[in-house]
Amino acid sequence: MRAVIQRSFGGPEVLRVVETERPKPRSGEVLVRVRASAVNPVDLAVRSGAFPLLGEPPFGVGWDISGEVVEAGPGARYEVGEEVYGMPYFPRAATGYAEYVAAPSRHFARKPATVDHVHAAALPLAVLTAWQGLVDGAGLAQGDRVLIHRAAGGVGHLAVQIAKARGAHVIALGSEERREFLTGLGADEVVDYRSVDFTEAVRDVDVVFDSTAQGERSLAVLRPGGTLVSILEHGDAALAERVKAAGYRFKGVSVEPDYASLEAVAALVDAGRLRPFVQQTFPLEEAAKAHEAVATGHVQGKIVLTV
Repeated sequence: MRAVIQRSFGGPEVLRVVETERPKPRSGEVLVRVRASAVNPVDLAVRSGAFPLLGEPPFGVGWDISGEVVEAGPGARYEVGEEVYGMPYFPRAATGYAEYVAAPSRHFARKPATVDHVHAAALPLAVLTAWQGLVDGAGLAQGDRVLIHRAAGGVGHLAVQIAKARGAHVIALGSEERREFLTGLGADEVVDYRSVDFTEAVRDVDVVFDSTAQGERSLAVLRPGGTLVSILEHGDAALAERVKAAGYRFKGVSVEPDYASLEAVAALVDAGRLRPFVQQTFPLEEAAKAHEAVATGHVQGKIVLTV
């Protein structure tokens, strides 16, 4: 099979398509023929060595995949022919930029029926990050006020929709040119972070969803007892203590595979209440170009590889 492998840390040019052996599923695992694989910022950090999550190369990055089951080990949850999507193995290597991936069947859920593989692949890591932060961590409920940083990005645009589906009042931080996009997703208010200091423009929110490492500044907009959800500073024990000492709740998100949440997400997608936005697709052979696109920091929604 073809897979994208890197043999050293470095820029996008280290990503190379190679021929390698197709994996074999074990008990409880499925072999998925990958049709699409999304690119996330963590992929770039691991590739460059800035975030040495997988140790030393060689290895393959990529975790978000959508495809169909072509082989099922004994006891697997799915049968041959079923379409699935998921984020297998994270934070261990999954080598998601590949034609085939073998992984535990509970790392996958059935693909939403109303979207294609490209859009399904855009979901898992980003949507699980948002879901595990807002729903599992903060317990976001009807009527809560939530502020979402970087709201037009990969995680943010899904967080906006999840919060809206939960009945929250959504305040989105984004650029003025993304206002129409964000209101179309359900944002009740859009604050242009380029021209406005959000700590002066926003007050009395129940939950802040922070994907920008601005946790300490974000406390200024929380009501007493409110919750700070952080995805970049989830391991900062000192910050967590300062947040709690100030009278707030702290929930750090280190995303993990979760088929039950992916099933709930698929239901929202098929009900028309959540839609992933894909800005651009690249073929597997152009994984380096896909990484360059994500590296601009101005992607609306997601970048996806077609396999």
